[in-house]
Amino acid sequence: MHIPDIKLAQVLDRFEQIEARMSATMDSDEIVQLGKDYAELKPIAEGVRKLRNVRSEMSDLEAMAADPENGAEMKAMAKEEMQTLKESLPALEKEVSLLLLPKDKDDSASIVLEIRAGTGGDEAAIFAGDLFAMYARYASIQGWKVEVESEAEADMGGYKEIVASVSGSGAYGKMKFESGVHRVQRVPVTETQGRIHTSAATVAVLPEPADIDIGFSMNDVRVDTMRASGAGGQHVNKTDSAVRMTHVPTGVVVVCDAKSQHMNRANAERLLKMKLYDMEKQRIDSERAEERSGQVGSGDRSERIRTYNYPQGRVTDHRIGLTLYNLDKIVAGDALNDVVDALMAEDQAARLAQMEMQG
Repeated sequence: MHIPDIKLAQVLDRFEQIEARMSATMDSDEIVQLGKDYAELKPIAEGVRKLRNVRSEMSDLEAMAADPENGAEMKAMAKEEMQTLKESLPALEKEVSLLLLPKDKDDSASIVLEIRAGTGGDEAAIFAGDLFAMYARYASIQGWKVEVESEAEADMGGYKEIVASVSGSGAYGKMKFESGVHRVQRVPVTETQGRIHTSAATVAVLPEPADIDIGFSMNDVRVDTMRASGAGGQHVNKTDSAVRMTHVPTGVVVVCDAKSQHMNRANAERLLKMKLYDMEKQRIDSERAEERSGQVGSGDRSERIRTYNYPQGRVTDHRIGLTLYNLDKIVAGDALNDVVDALMAEDQAARLAQMEMQG
């Protein structure tokens, strides 16, 4: 796509304003904000400068090739160099277009990951456990830290539900398209006749932005303490350390059941803020639904997004029509990037097309 020169000039102007302000201000808060803006804009400004230089060079070569005072050899050389630059231009235009795409300010954020067993009874809970193991392994590969906030184990294995924080730069940007209903087709360990069953689990990915301004007040929250769940015997927690917080205006409830009540209170408040922030984010996304049509969904928790078919060794993401036959490696977390990268690429392509339509 062709990016207008005026848009490129605006980007450089903004970057140069930030550079100038950084050397002039003494305000520490402003310096921090300018530093963030500078770091975000620098790679974009570098790409823009590179593109403008190529365009300028092509214009010079074009004039050189058309100048009647130049000899045939110089004109031929100018045309040859111009052709080389012309061939490199589409890739460079696309690279800069991607840099110019509006960023989701939450993409660099850490996340809270919620997985709940859906239809399918014991097999759904086992599948929820498989999904958590997949994401935990994937997080490890990415260099992220995973901490379980609360869990409700199922009798036959897996989880009725599990909530974990995943800390690391870029976690939301890579994981946000995992929200939705995941479906599994396989012969359950509890099946004696060898029949294939279909079960489901729901995944929710909530961003943890650095600053949350949602008008939150603990005056709107009811706090209850209760016994944390345990494995029985000596492991049973005999004190009321688990914390349940209910945001009365919205009815949103969170539970944290680690051993420390102090830690549970802090984590529950943090998680409650994130859930309220996520509700607001989904509301805004819903209002922009028409504007975002054709893009990969990342907010509808009820949308069936992916099927894991064990007999065929197949994983299908229904949103982008992607089918891969390396189920074992994907479920192990080692090849989950094959799916994540495809979703991110599809989202970028849709947003690029939208940006081109808008001029």
